[in-house]
Amino acid sequence: MASKVIVLAGPSGAGKSRLAERIGLPVLRLDDFYKSGGDPTLPLITDGANAGIVDWDDPASWLLEDAMAALDELCRTGRADVPIYEIAQNGRCGWQTLDLAGQELFIAEGIFAQEIVSHCAEAGLLAAAYCVRQHPMVTFWRRLTRDLREHRKPPIVLVRRGLALMRDQRRVVANAVEKGCTPMTPDQAFAAAVALRS
Repeated sequence: MASKVIVLAGPSGAGKSRLAERIGLPVLRLDDFYKSGGDPTLPLITDGANAGIVDWDDPASWLLEDAMAALDELCRTGRADVPIYEIAQNGRCGWQTLDLAGQELFIAEGIFAQEIVSHCAEAGLLAAAYCVRQHPMVTFWRRLTRDLREHRKPPIVLVRRGLALMRDQRRVVANAVEKGCTPMTPDQAFAAAVALRS
């Protein structure tokens, strides 16, 4: 019997990764499917203070087909080789095998997770899809402290990006809902996922 996926979408910093760990199922980290920094097809920001830098919040910066291939293999065989991506290095730094160890459910989480929902639903692989959301100021602060702690980008870039993402959060949530996700707080999504496991 094929495994099914619980999709966790939502704004960067909303708590998707922490929630995935809390649920306790195997996790497919969709953010590991970013393109590498030197890829000529990466989209660029065209206006404002960040003009000319890569727009890592545009789905065109991400390898949708690679992510879906890994997800399909996980559902079909219970195992898949997946990339390890280091944001601070702007690229992949290796590979690892994700093994579901017989679990019938697993998590797929990332800022572009909403992009896989329709594919999973059409293929009969979707258990549920949630858009994790919190107050924009909470999301901004958590994202900024995480990114500074992990030295993801220069501080000024992180602050500018964080403010832009805070202003854009309502649109991000609306887009995820339009693509099939149910908006929930982390606690609501945790309770729903636990109910699915039982």
